[in-house]
Amino acid sequence: MEAVQGIGGLFFRARDPDALALWYQTHLGVGGAPSSPDQRPWTQEAGPTVFSPFPESTEYFGNPQKSWMVNFRVRDLDAMVAQLRTAGIPVEVDAESYPMGRFARLHDPEGTPIELWQAMPPTAAP
Repeated sequence: MEAVQGIGGLFFRARDPDALALWYQTHLGVGGAPSSPDQRPWTQEAGPTVFSPFPESTEYFGNPQKSWMVNFRVRDLDAMVAQLRTAGIPVEVDAESYPMGRFARLHDPEGTPIELWQAMPPTAAP
């Protein structure tokens, strides 16, 4: 069976697309769509990507009016949280550490939930 290679883009509506694109670039380092053929799009580091539809009744995203949430992998959750808080962006860090890693939650300027995930390093085989 032929399968896709990965996510090629994430497209969504915004009240102010230019301002929101700038916010993601400034605070999370996610570049916007190229405006010409000679510009390169943001490239993510190779790693796991979870694709998971949730029940429409989920409370995991917070605001029930928001139908999607993006989860970004980060190398150092504490450093990213400190950087965001220094910029005045509220971030909630989950106090629990899970087998798959640590998580934090914030919202973009339009209220879309964002989850940050620092994956646990693989354990060495004994």
